[in-house]
Formats: sequence, structure tokens, C-alpha cells
Amino acid sequence: MAFLLRRSGLAKLLALATVFVLARSLFSSHDSMPSSLSQYQGYNVLERVTGMDKTLNVHKHRFLQARVGRDDRPDIFDGLIRDGVRDYWERFQVPIMLGKDTAHADAQNVLTAVESLLSLNGWVAAYCPTLVRPFGQNKNVDEDAYDDLAREDHLYYIALAVHSADHFLVDQLAVIVQLAKRLGTSNLFVSMLDYGSTDSTATLTDLCEAVLTLLGIPFRIRRVPGMTEDPAAAYYPQEEAYTRNFALEPLHELRENRQVFFYRVIWLKGFTCPNDILETLRVSIANEAAMVCGMDWAESNGQFIFSDRWRTRDIHGDQFRHSKSSSKPDAVPPRDKNAAARYIQHLPFQAFCCEAGTHIVDPAQSYYKGLKYRYGLDFHNASSSEPAPQRAPDATCLDSTQAWFCRDLWVSKALESVQEDEYIDPGRRKHPGSDSRQHRRQVPADPDVNAGSDFDAMPDSDSPLEAPPPIRLTVPNSAYTPARIVVNPRCVTTYAGVSHTQLALDLFGTGEDDDIRVNATKNILDDWEGAPEKFVCQEQIQTGGRVAAKTQRLLRFSIHDELAAYHS
Repeated sequence: MAFLLRRSGLAKLLALATVFVLARSLFSSHDSMPSSLSQYQGYNVLERVTGMDKTLNVHKHRFLQARVGRDDRPDIFDGLIRDGVRDYWERFQVPIMLGKDTAHADAQNVLTAVESLLSLNGWVAAYCPTLVRPFGQNKNVDEDAYDDLAREDHLYYIALAVHSADHFLVDQLAVIVQLAKRLGTSNLFVSMLDYGSTDSTATLTDLCEAVLTLLGIPFRIRRVPGMTEDPAAAYYPQEEAYTRNFALEPLHELRENRQVFFYRVIWLKGFTCPNDILETLRVSIANEAAMVCGMDWAESNGQFIFSDRWRTRDIHGDQFRHSKSSSKPDAVPPRDKNAAARYIQHLPFQAFCCEAGTHIVDPAQSYYKGLKYRYGLDFHNASSSEPAPQRAPDATCLDSTQAWFCRDLWVSKALESVQEDEYIDPGRRKHPGSDSRQHRRQVPADPDVNAGSDFDAMPDSDSPLEAPPPIRLTVPNSAYTPARIVVNPRCVTTYAGVSHTQLALDLFGTGEDDDIRVNATKNILDDWEGAPEKFVCQEQIQTGGRVAAKTQRLLRFSIHDELAAYHS
């Protein structure tokens, strides 16, 4: 048995390696290579199988599949690979592909090979069908469980910003293919940004390009160098904003140049099972939410801990608990009672800010209104010889770019209710700090610093922060229309090395007592609270990359003041 397992694993690796070689050869920039892909696309064999004739039809609009900034460093085996692929293509593949009696079978073989490759070689993806999920997500539910989403025929934009992500990029590709099977290949656009990766991510993006091209899925894969040569000189929130805005460039270009509007943007982070993403799409649509996030879990010291604590705050502005997946009901991540009660039932709950893993954004409430990812400008360059400046007590919070984005969502929604015809341009807005004084403390080293995306988090502390002093009377945040930011606890994100199966058992149990179908209205939040008057600010005040020290303080948040600054 052990021999068979080793043999099976070797076969999978060989299949993956073969695709790497073909991908590199087919999409090489060398002009001596035959136009293999053009022959395949020109015959439209995949279009004959899928019957595509939509707005995002890559066979009618070739610009919908693009690669920018490819890593094309020369290799000593380039000539050998090129000659071998040309010989195989011309003698064996082209005659079958062009033959009237064999073309359809050839196309089906390509589709089957790609699907088999991705199903077998994902580190985690192959386990998705075996995982228990509450509320109709169990493995015995029919494949047509999400046909209602496909029938709507909406366009979905899938965004990835990856950096040295070879440990889960294959899984993410498998998820994209499965979403394309459910929603339609011409209903998706994939924007993949490789930000200065130093591992095998560049090679894996060649694989992604090959698979997406052959399946007729629109994409732009782009590689950009790091903003600084020395990671210690980088300001992490600036890098976050830089890469996310880059990944959204095709979204804006397609709207401006082709009048193509996307219904939802799906940000893939780490690994999330396809059904969990589809379920989160339902939650987003049912609640007309601006943003719906999954929950990010990292494995550390033999247990699963909630991650992405830097970016997540409950509706009271408080930190999510550094809880375990097996925690008792009184120690769950959200601290406010309403959210905790819904979390225990695996139901979506409202949050002030979130981005724990894979999340879904409504561009009509955000990107199409001019919102972009941004960051604080008054950080200190620790790599310079200049001393760190003294920041005023009312200085703005230098937190993650997602936290800035959340606050912009709240202000944007409030502005929408006050002045319907005006669009927000964050670049023109002034963002005054709080009038409060706050207590700041340096945070000690985090023992779980290398666990998943918890890498950029900071340890929890139950010691209370100093409350802001009384402030002048102003319009309360509750008077404004709330931004609908929701967390779906049923959508979990993991990383390489995490036992996804055990995590599912911790969170959801065996599923034996769960009903197959639960009233969908439970997914809909009846009451929406206004933004909190204050929130826990976790910030990075100097350069140093992702691992730079962070501080913590309690900071006032006034939508009234933000709107006043906008109008001024």
C-alpha cells in the first residue's frame, strides 16, 4: 500500500511537472516557437463544447486574456524543451485536434486532464467534497445546489494578490476552475498579481496561464517587482494598497473602455473551498452587503487560532478574540453579544471591519464609487538616519489598508444617504484625526507570528485601554445609514499545513444533527447597527515590512467629522 501511495504521489507530481513544461513552452516569448495556442483557439474546440457567446468571450475578444511582466529569464534547457514540444505538437496533437472525427474528443480530453490534474494535486482542494458544513453544504447535497447563482448570469471578478505563494496557489487555481464550472467560464474574470515572489510562484503562474487559456477563462496575470529591494525598508500598508489597486486595474478598464460592470468582486486569500465561496455569495446578495468576509484560521502549536486580527473588528469596534476553533460559546471571536450569538449558530453577523481570508466586495458600493485602497502617510522610515518624529495624540490610525477601506465604506454610505449624486474620491479627502487622547503601548513579540496570515497580527490583551475623554457634542454615528459589512463564519480560510478536515470538525461537528436545508432568511440580518463611536486601533507607525512592531490605542471615529472634512 505504501508503495502504491508513493507511486500515486509520484504520478501526480509528474503530471504537474508536465503541465509546467508545456505551459512554459506554449507561452514562451521566443519567436521561434510555433503558434500552438493560436491553432487551438482558432479552431474553437473549447467554444464548441461550452457554447460560449457572452460579453467576456475570449475567442471574440483576445485582449481578455493577457500576461504582463512575465519572468522570462533564460534557461539552459530552453532549446531542448522547445524542440521536444514542437515535435510532439506537430506529429501527434495537431492532426487529432484538426481532424473532424477527433476534434470533439480532443477538446474533452483537454478539459478532463485539467480537471483531473487540479483535483489530484491540490494540497487541500481534494478534501473539500468530504468536509461537513451546516445548512445544506454537506457532501450529500446535489451538485445543483448553487444553480440559482448560475441562472442569474452575473459577471464576477476574481482578484488575487500573491507574494511567494507557491504553497497554495495550485489550490486557488483549482477553486477558480470549480467556480467557472458552476458560474460559467465567460462569467468570470481573473486578475492575478504576483508581487515580487522569490519562490516558484512565477512558474506556477505559467501553469495558471495555461489552464485559464485552455478553458477560455478571461484573465490578466501580472508580475510586478517589490517596491523596495530591502524588505525592512518597506511600509507594509503601502504595499497592501499598491498590490490591491494593481489587481483591480482591469475592473476599472473594462468599465471605462467596454462598459462591462461586475456584480461582485471575489478576493481569494489562502485557501477556501468553492462551496464556501458560493455560500458567501448568497449571503452577500441576500443582505445587499458592501462586503462579506469569511474567517481565517491558522494552525499553531497544535491548535487552530483565529487569524487576521489586525484587520477585523466587531460592530463595537473591539478586537476579535484570539480564540481557538474549539472554544466554548463564551470565548468566540466577536465580543459583542449579538454577533457572538449568531456566530455560535454559524450564522452571518455584522462587523465594523473584516477581511479574515477570502472575502466578497460589492463594487457598486465601493470601487465603482471611486473608493481605492490607501494608507496613512505619516509613517516613519526606520531605515533612514532621521529620528522618529513625535506623533500628536490626535494623529490618524496607521493601520492596515483594509481598515482604511472599511472606514471609507462607512463614510461613503453615510455620504450616499446625505448627498446621492456625489462620488467619493479618497485622494481629495482630508482625514482628520480624533480629538481624543489615547493610551499607547508597545506590543511584545507574538509567539504565533508565523502562523498563516496571523503573521502580521499582534497578541490579544484583555487589559483595558484608556478611554477617550469627553468630547464635544456631534452627530452620532447611529444617525447615518450603516455600511453593511458582514462576516460569514461558515466560510473558512486555511493555509498549507493546516488540517482543513479537523478544523471543519472543530467548527461544525459531525453534521449529524444539522438539517439539510435551513430557512434562507436566517442568513439575512434584520437589524443593522451604526458604526461605533470608537474602535481599537492597531497600527504600524514605521517601516520594517510585515513584521514591524505595532502599537495599540483606543481612537474615536466620527462620521460627522469625516463628512465635514469632505465638504470642506
